[in-house]
Amino acid sequence: MSYVEESTVIDETIYDLINEAFDNERKYKDAKYRNSIFSKYNEYFVKTDDGSYSIKSKEINHKVETLHTSTGAISESFEKFIKPLKLDYDEDIAILDICAGLGYNSSAAIDDFLKNANGSTNLHIDLLEISKPTLAAGLMVPSPIEAHDITKKAIEESLIDCDYASLELESTEIPSNIDLKIHIDDARQVIQKLPDKTYDAIFLDPFSQNMSPELVSLDFFKEFRRVIKDNGIVCTYTSSAPVRMAFIEADFYVSLGPIFGRFQGGTLASPNPKNLTKSLPKNDEIKMALSDVGIPFRDPNLNLSSQEILDNRTEERHIARHNTKISSAVKTPIFLGQEMDDEPLKRRVERNLAKMNIPGVLSEEALYIVEPENDYKEEYLEDNNTRTRVLEMMKRLDEIKNNSKLSLKENGE
Repeated sequence: MSYVEESTVIDETIYDLINEAFDNERKYKDAKYRNSIFSKYNEYFVKTDDGSYSIKSKEINHKVETLHTSTGAISESFEKFIKPLKLDYDEDIAILDICAGLGYNSSAAIDDFLKNANGSTNLHIDLLEISKPTLAAGLMVPSPIEAHDITKKAIEESLIDCDYASLELESTEIPSNIDLKIHIDDARQVIQKLPDKTYDAIFLDPFSQNMSPELVSLDFFKEFRRVIKDNGIVCTYTSSAPVRMAFIEADFYVSLGPIFGRFQGGTLASPNPKNLTKSLPKNDEIKMALSDVGIPFRDPNLNLSSQEILDNRTEERHIARHNTKISSAVKTPIFLGQEMDDEPLKRRVERNLAKMNIPGVLSEEALYIVEPENDYKEEYLEDNNTRTRVLEMMKRLDEIKNNSKLSLKENGE
């Protein structure tokens, strides 16, 4: 299986049907093949609660989902990717949209720009999407907002340029102050060619970390840090510990993103803590900092397969557990410094801690490690925030572990 096929997440049947429709469009120069997909195979397109359409995913772990929340596909774009930005439209704006999919996130950005810009500034968006059929599906769904017609026009032009489509069916003109550039390629390769400190915002919208760990790796985020402006913001829907930890290790501050259509909020990341307002929950910070669950995905040369990245992280977690990181089993780290009434659970927790030479949940060592959380504030302050607390707890865990090793060495053990 090629990387493109591996990375494409839409249902295999509709994937093949879209490819067939565009093969016929090129062969017969007839619009009917493209125009019939949505009505003829409507079961693959799912209407969400706000009236916008999503598309079914392929089966993953014996489960079929949609690419967007059922609460509302276009609403999710506005709530998770536009509202947190607070962009200054008195200046030109540049956005990097990774995993552009049906084009909703960029369309929401265009809508916001057209409503708030003063007419003298410009919007540039680089849309990255590896799957041509996924982009083509964006041409087939009814536009949930007028701005989506602008995105459709850019998608169509790009698909014609790469000889996937052959007919100009989209009539909407792209405004002169909006520049949309679509990259149909591996995002890891594209981003290495983009200029430094260019983007005011990065939209990161892969289907899942287990499907595309290469798009949430520490090394990919180091490229984000290079291309984003100092006041830029990265928006993503995920609340995953390894993703958040990868942002921190890539020199970002991280905070809680909006909650929409899910039980947990997403993640915002920025080089500037002043751009962020809400810390991650306390227990999330502790687990990220101290346990193996916070170990990020790694892709040092930005060229590993998804499975290689997943396997490498599994091995790294195995090596780190009880050695450099506290076991994530039974959420052990969150009990540091806490009274525990559940005796069986306490015994399991303290067995895990003992392997890190931490005598107990209320030991001097335990209290020292999580002491930074005593000053926890939900408000995001420059000198007291999720990043500063996580890094300090990591440092203290290393101190305890290294001191214990030194003591053993001195005692000749």
